[in-house]
Amino acid sequence: MVHFLECGDLHAGFARVRCGECGNEYLLAYSCKGRHFCPSCHQKRTVEFAECHMTFSIPKILRPYFLYDRKLLADLSRCAWEAIRFFMPCAVDEQARQPSAILATQTFGDFPDRYHPHVHGLVADGVFTEQGDFVLAPQLDAEKLTELFRHKVLKMLLARGKITRERIRMMDGWNHSGFHVHCGPRIHPDDRQAMENLAAYIVRATFSQTRMQYCPEKGQVVYRSRTAGNREPTTPWNGSRPWSPTYPARASSW
Repeated sequence: MVHFLECGDLHAGFARVRCGECGNEYLLAYSCKGRHFCPSCHQKRTVEFAECHMTFSIPKILRPYFLYDRKLLADLSRCAWEAIRFFMPCAVDEQARQPSAILATQTFGDFPDRYHPHVHGLVADGVFTEQGDFVLAPQLDAEKLTELFRHKVLKMLLARGKITRERIRMMDGWNHSGFHVHCGPRIHPDDRQAMENLAAYIVRATFSQTRMQYCPEKGQVVYRSRTAGNREPTTPWNGSRPWSPTYPARASSW
């Protein structure tokens, strides 16, 4: 409160700014640099940090637990946040700093009828100091973050009684754990369109109407894959899947 009352007050301190060429000068009052309470300083700091898109995925063998116990989806999101909260300060070699993220859980992938629980994150690409300043993180090691996320998820499922230590030891022997954390490219603060596109993607609907086509002669709805155009021509799958007209509504209830 005291710092906020002194924000912009010349009596509380100022800097004298002078042009070396023309000699013009003026006084610049100190700001409180506070977040959340001071509207002016908070607004300046809400647009001064970069962000990135993170995706946290789990192996297929664990997905049925989340299908039949939906409360685990909140735990999955919490595991992703705990991994971010521990990993980001270590990435900038500072323990007393706070990361920031907006997380959203999704249960569908390219095709809505495939149950695929995962977590999308709009993550600040760095950490905040206690004074509210932002420290940009170096390039993140996705493999280390994946291993940390794997540890959090398996520990959570073990505590909930969903898996046993024998199952964990069996998974430890896999060449590929099935867990994956994708760290997207850095989005700069002035690229507002990229941020809006990413936010819209994270909260998108289960179905895309532009990828659906009704075939009245067959009485089917054809849903086309977003990545079908990227598959090689020799692939026998044509990138589409036929459904009955009522099937999309049933799949979206997942």
